[in-house]
Amino acid sequence: MDNRQVAARVEELLARMTLEEKAAQMVQIPYPFVGREESLRWAKMGAGSFLHVLGDEAREVQRVAIEESRLGIPVIFGIDAIHGHGLNDHATIFPTQLAAACSWNPDVAYAMGEVTAREVATDGLHWTFSPVLCLGRDTRWGRVNETFGEDPYLAGEMGAAIIKGYQGEDLSDDERILACAKHYIGYGEAVGARDSCDTEMTYRKLREVFLPPFKKAVDAGVASIMTAYGSIDGLPFTIDPISLKDILRGELGFDGFVVTDWDNVNSLVRRQHVCETAEEASVLAANAGNDMIMTSTEFYQAVLNAVRGGQVKEEVLDDAVRHILTIKLRMNLFEKPEKKGRPGCFGCEEHLEKAKDAADRSIVLLSNNGVLPLRGVKKVAVIGPNADDIRAQYGDWTYFTHPRLNMEHEPIRPYVTVKEGVENLCAARSVECVYHRGCSVLDGEYEDIAGAVETARDADAIVLVVGDVIPQVGEEKDRAVLELSGRQMELFDALRALGVPVVTVLVASKPLAVGRAATQADAFVCAFNGGMFGGEAVAKAVFGEINPSGRLPISFPRASGQVPVYYNHLPGWHCQAGKGYCDLAAGPLYAFGEGMGYSPFVYSDLAFDRETFKASVKVTNAGERPGTETVQAYFNDVVSSVITPVRQLIAFKQATLAPGESAVVEFALSREDFSLINRKEQRVTEPGEFVLMIGHSSRDEDLLKTSFRL
Repeated sequence: MDNRQVAARVEELLARMTLEEKAAQMVQIPYPFVGREESLRWAKMGAGSFLHVLGDEAREVQRVAIEESRLGIPVIFGIDAIHGHGLNDHATIFPTQLAAACSWNPDVAYAMGEVTAREVATDGLHWTFSPVLCLGRDTRWGRVNETFGEDPYLAGEMGAAIIKGYQGEDLSDDERILACAKHYIGYGEAVGARDSCDTEMTYRKLREVFLPPFKKAVDAGVASIMTAYGSIDGLPFTIDPISLKDILRGELGFDGFVVTDWDNVNSLVRRQHVCETAEEASVLAANAGNDMIMTSTEFYQAVLNAVRGGQVKEEVLDDAVRHILTIKLRMNLFEKPEKKGRPGCFGCEEHLEKAKDAADRSIVLLSNNGVLPLRGVKKVAVIGPNADDIRAQYGDWTYFTHPRLNMEHEPIRPYVTVKEGVENLCAARSVECVYHRGCSVLDGEYEDIAGAVETARDADAIVLVVGDVIPQVGEEKDRAVLELSGRQMELFDALRALGVPVVTVLVASKPLAVGRAATQADAFVCAFNGGMFGGEAVAKAVFGEINPSGRLPISFPRASGQVPVYYNHLPGWHCQAGKGYCDLAAGPLYAFGEGMGYSPFVYSDLAFDRETFKASVKVTNAGERPGTETVQAYFNDVVSSVITPVRQLIAFKQATLAPGESAVVEFALSREDFSLINRKEQRVTEPGEFVLMIGHSSRDEDLLKTSFRL
């Protein structure tokens, strides 16, 4: 159908729907929590969507909705397919969003979306609650692993790419699914990084910092948006018509449907205490512009009462249902209620290769005194609690962490841990490889540091793998202390005392305050949660089979008390001579955009034409092997009507160069790239002096600079 036919069919359906059917269409039912019989009852009533129901159970619900409801409107099935269709234990599991963002490569995000969509569709489902476009600006937050990092520009580029991967060019494509950009908006900015807590937000800050990734999502055609638990000046976003109607639909032009987060409507009563009753909450949620209500089934009767009592106009329900039905018709759901996908694609070679590529590109080498790549070694010791822990390597949102499953679920191959990856490459080189866990990540679970020391005593190199584990990751898992937990630091110190070169590898959900485990190691590798082949990617980087090209999408704090430590902070800190805290060095331990490989790159000849806004820089591979450099462009508005960041990313490009090769990397910028949001909440480029910075990372010493006036 074309848009006119879709609109006509929507109006025809709306004209036939009763008030009860409209209210039911706005409700999303949590199948695992209400059970089969209740779910089938809702299907007969005409519920619009179900979540977390798979296989034959989903087919039964769909059959009942089509055959036994009065109008036979098909339901949409949603699933949390966050980095692969990971709740299915045979699916291809990719690196997390944070790990994938280390690639600084939208093609990686697109491939993740495309593969995930195909496998979700092959399960007969329609919709993933992804991507997360929140910003990971406070690393104490438990859900940092789900973000694309701390920067709005990078998050927007990666987010738009994964949305296109999920949805393709046609929502009716049997191998594509609906994307859902979440959480709208500023969810990760909760005070103290306390998940789902109050948000210190203004509309100007919303527009300047948090809206840009969602604008790119809307421009990419995202079909759905999920609201956030947070608030703006005390008003929960779930019931804020300014952000949902004026900004999202009016300014951004969003034409999909809005779904609340889990039980958001009831949260207005039970947690945020801004409403006394479910009916009051439902009135506010409906009038604010929410189209679909996730899991708060009380909404159904409450909104019926509200319409009959005059608190909500029936036209409000019409608008919501119109948005939902429009997407269902664009999906051709009435003709093809079950996605077919591509039978046999789960874990197929094509999908696994894309997961391997994503893992390879996610590795970030952050320090190296020359020990890497390992050469001429006869014995390598792999030590540490996360060296052979596939659950830690996968991170959140897989079959190990889903409420219907559990941590005891048997791991399903194929996957490669760091231990296995190093063992495999050692075997190919006739190098001896030994392993010892050493200690656990959590206190009291396991400890044998002495045994690990003995195992590693006569090794030529030690690969020490530290990090965090599932009980420290995800919703309701915010951390006050980011230092390595358990006895991991003791393990590092004991191994370091051997005098054997130590390569520390971080397998974790976010930047931790790794301290001397990084700074006193001979090399430090950031691997975050690398998915199925994260361990293999680490081994390939350590032995030089790949030249690490990852760059950090997020900054590392030196200590827990230093957060937030994001690069694009505002100026004006009254600290002693610009040195930072009186008891801690200024700046992050590792900065946004930072990363190195086995080939250094040299920058020269920065040029900028203020008439055409074209910028260029010469980049030279000064090393002895091919490498990929991510060229990053930042700007600073020197004097402005509001306080602006010390620098802000506005563009990046990657260049792959042979040894000794040079390339001129060009950026086609625009006047708007140098803009800000003023006090009237308008995006403007003010006249005055600007500084353009292009280079290797966000660190001042890594950037070439040129000044100009507009």
